[in-house]
Amino acid sequence: MKENKTTNFDFIGSAKLFVGISVALVVISIGLLVSKGLNYGIDFAGGTEIQVRFSETVNTNQVREAVAGMGFSKAQVQSFAEGNEFVVRLPSAEGKSEKEINKENNATIQKAREGLSTQFSGAEIRRVDSVGPQIGSELKKNGVLAVLYALLLILIYVGLRFDYEFAPGAVVCLFHDAIITLGIFSLLGKEVNVQTLAAILTIIGYSLNDTIVNYDRIRENITNKISKNLKEVINISINETLSRTIWTSLTTMLAVVALYFVGKGVIADFAFTLGIGVIVGTYSSIYVASPIVLALSKKKA
Repeated sequence: MKENKTTNFDFIGSAKLFVGISVALVVISIGLLVSKGLNYGIDFAGGTEIQVRFSETVNTNQVREAVAGMGFSKAQVQSFAEGNEFVVRLPSAEGKSEKEINKENNATIQKAREGLSTQFSGAEIRRVDSVGPQIGSELKKNGVLAVLYALLLILIYVGLRFDYEFAPGAVVCLFHDAIITLGIFSLLGKEVNVQTLAAILTIIGYSLNDTIVNYDRIRENITNKISKNLKEVINISINETLSRTIWTSLTTMLAVVALYFVGKGVIADFAFTLGIGVIVGTYSSIYVASPIVLALSKKKA
């Protein structure tokens, strides 16, 4: 069912500008990923993560100095929750067997427990997670494969449901969203873990949904022959679905913002990733996916 009122923006007319912006953002993101890399959490890099709560008020520097004083100079300390709770991340030693690393991790956990309890009154260890480097490397590889398989299946699905002129646009759009999201993570130095991977896969699904809605309307309008000019058909189609796209994105962002400010730790990080994805995904479904369909159609013609 079509909307009664539609806008009349010339999206395709300004497509070159926005595609240029997208290309620049992707290039910058890839540059950041190559030069700076990602801050992998223990899920992918291996190591030990200790979540500790103090009954007294302490700050990040105090905890960092205390942990460094125990001999953990490479430890990362992150404030968590209300300010009296922290996550301490300790990297695993390299060049050792899995058995040696597990033994060392157990000793590290015990040393951290005793050291924090000695230096701060009322230190409560709430959670301890340990992952070996080999398992972390395997998780990282499987995570990359999961994204690649998702993109391949989407390519096949869109090609079968629509036409193979539509499929490349959808996949490029999703690749665009994932790369820019990871580029922002690299720029900000935010931790990339299993929750981040889950959020990126969620972003891919969300962005694909937006793209499919636009593609459905384009195909419908081509079938109805509302115009012989494909550029005009695509413009009309995007305008017809624009209100749905905006309201869906705004509604989703309300939930994401609530999760970010009310949630803590991994929930807030998950919401942060989704927030980036919703913005970038909404943009790409309009200014990346549809112009690619037009370009491929011209090439075919």
